[in-house]
Amino acid sequence: MDLASLAVFRTVAQQQSVTRAAEMLGRVPSNVTTRIQQLEAEIGVPLFQRYKKRMALTAEGTAYLDYADRILNLAEEAQQVVSPSGPAGVLRVGSMEATIATRLPVPLARFNETWPQVTIDLSTAPTRPLIESLLARRIDCALIAVPEGDWWLSSDEIHKVPVFREELVLVLPPGHPDVHRADDIKPWSLAAFGLGCTYRMLAEEWVRGFGTRPTQLRIQEIKSYHAMIAYTAAGSCFSVLPRSVLDLVPDASEFTVRTLAVVDTYLASRPGFATPAFNEFRTTLAAFSNIETDVHAPA
Repeated sequence: MDLASLAVFRTVAQQQSVTRAAEMLGRVPSNVTTRIQQLEAEIGVPLFQRYKKRMALTAEGTAYLDYADRILNLAEEAQQVVSPSGPAGVLRVGSMEATIATRLPVPLARFNETWPQVTIDLSTAPTRPLIESLLARRIDCALIAVPEGDWWLSSDEIHKVPVFREELVLVLPPGHPDVHRADDIKPWSLAAFGLGCTYRMLAEEWVRGFGTRPTQLRIQEIKSYHAMIAYTAAGSCFSVLPRSVLDLVPDASEFTVRTLAVVDTYLASRPGFATPAFNEFRTTLAAFSNIETDVHAPA
């Protein structure tokens, strides 16, 4: 097994096709097929199920892909750290959906203009899955919202600095009366992302802490903020989201809105992670931060 074979395996897994993988890698298909066969012979298990036009990972292949990702990402990190040429390569950035929508477009454009040699690989997820991906080395850094007290991670696992401050608001259907307690909410259903979303957790905590309604809160799991707003506008749910997201919505003033909390968004990384690309990305975010803090602080 070598890094080149792992790279071939990962590309075939991503593309689910030897032909497309060969095109991306600049190889002939027969070479890609040979690499995969040699890797499977070395490991002793099939990594793919072969179909006419598709290559699907076996259970063993799925498990192996996770390790291949980590090995290849770590090798690239090592190359970037020792390279004297400055920021280059790939920087894998994970982010909450709200941060990508409202905070990152301009900093990413600035970073790309300044460091065109760096490719930003973006992914979105709620905070908890982002932390898991960060610890597993599937991503290099993440923009997350962590509850006060950091109860789900220890300081020696993740280094983080606050970069954006968000006003978290309760959003109710247009025409809904003002809310002072959770009991005042009429649609007893919360539109929210899946488990692991900090904003969802804070919303549920607020309902439990400021309400006495015995019936359990219904959760309508939503895939996007657009859908969340639509469900709320239709009167079937209420939602909790950053005001910066609501400000992007036409006629946002029609909704009934109540401030719940102020929540910081952190740039998180593994302790000691300091590739040139990441250092410059952190510096770029510092220029757009709305928090007075030392975002330049080393990890």
